Amino acid sequence: MNTPNKDIDKAEVRIKWDPSPAGEPATDLDIIAATYASDAPFGSPVYLVHFDSRAPDGTITLNRDSKTGQGFGFDEVMTLELNRLSDAYSRVVVGVAIQQRDGRKTFGQVEQTAVQILEGYTTLAEDDFSGVPAATAAVVAEFTRDAAGSWGFHSAIRGFDADPEAFAAAMGSRAD
Repeated sequence: MNTPNKDIDKAEVRIKWDPSPAGEPATDLDIIAATYASDAPFGSPVYLVHFDSRAPDGTITLNRDSKTGQGFGFDEVMTLELNRLSDAYSRVVVGVAIQQRDGRKTFGQVEQTAVQILEGYTTLAEDDFSGVPAATAAVVAEFTRDAAGSWGFHSAIRGFDADPEAFAAAMGSRAD
């Protein structure tokens, strides 16, 4: 789904998944946001926000982090206050990566996955990663600022076969 919504002030990205079966290593999915400079929107990210980090100015925060998928509702939640983000930035790409420390695991091997992108009570996009079953990471959202300063949203699940570190370096690349 590609939804060209404009004037996004504050967005929330939420993911959930079922815990691993008993006796199996825990499955850990992580939300990662990459912020790009206005003069290099497809270069290297200026900074990343993920577990154990936040935006230097506090505009992007990981509010909830799960290492197992246990619990009710959404297991990880990230808030992006785009209306407060400096004009020095014109693009924020958000992705989800599966930690690979206990062996290679793909989205097709994780039960009951879901991602939701919201603005307030409005759902901008929803997906379950079924379109990228062989991927170990995926871009789930792209927010871009236009010349007038308004933020727009585009959703397109784009899979990667990479560990979280390699994914973070490549997630903002141009789509093929």
